[in-house]
Amino acid sequence: MTLRCLLVDDSARFLEAACALLERGGVRVVGLATTGAEALALARQAAPDVALVDLDLDGENGFDVARLLTGEVPAVILVSTHFREDFQELIAASPARGFLHKSALSARAIQEVLGNDGSGAPT
Repeated sequence: MTLRCLLVDDSARFLEAACALLERGGVRVVGLATTGAEALALARQAAPDVALVDLDLDGENGFDVARLLTGEVPAVILVSTHFREDFQELIAASPARGFLHKSALSARAIQEVLGNDGSGAPT
């Protein structure tokens, strides 16, 4: 089963690059959103397995968007160019499954955060 992913970031450049990178790694990107409202609508429409949500959305807090998506998406992973240590307590208190630095983003890294067995489905 192929992992279905929703990307949420206010940078069109990042969305384009991350989409290409993840699809090359076997992840099916089912939606690209730049706001929490777009992400929620796409989550309901596309039924992704995981949403990758940037911490710094233009005018929105990624932690709030993660909470918004929690009831709609089985797993949320926070992403950022900031280091985990900068937000460790907030990440731990959030409903997100984990955190990935944008430079470490890959299909394998997502699977590791989700604890996948390699089949694409969260275990």
